Amino acid sequence: MQTSPLDGLHDVIVPSQVSWWPLAPIWWVIIGTLLLAIGYLSYRLYQAYQFKKAKRHAVLLSEQYNDDAPQLHILIKRLVLHYYAQSAASQGTKQWCNTLNKLTGQQFTERELMSLYQPQSNQTALANKLKLAIAQFKLKEPLNV
Repeated sequence: MQTSPLDGLHDVIVPSQVSWWPLAPIWWVIIGTLLLAIGYLSYRLYQAYQFKKAKRHAVLLSEQYNDDAPQLHILIKRLVLHYYAQSAASQGTKQWCNTLNKLTGQQFTERELMSLYQPQSNQTALANKLKLAIAQFKLKEPLNV
């Protein structure tokens, strides 16, 4: 009787479990890329938060100057001065009116703005309009007025 050549083979040995550590190089690349992306996103969000800080402060101050139209007008001037050039904040009445209309979405007239300089006039409606204008102030609008 002839012996089978397979009888001389040993049993199959199951390989041991492959360890997850140390990580393969591609995982280090993925982790590094994710950390860079999270860092960049955090930085951009922080920049946007800092950029909008002046507007948030103006909205808070507008709550204090509830019916004081001249103070609210000064707040809008300060916002325009902060986010746009000095030339935008120091325009004539007609150009300033156009700039306000463009940046706030409200419709101001020259007569309304000139009434700010009249003594003891009832400006409650104008104060409400200016307060709404501060809340709706656009931060990144091109000023080609």
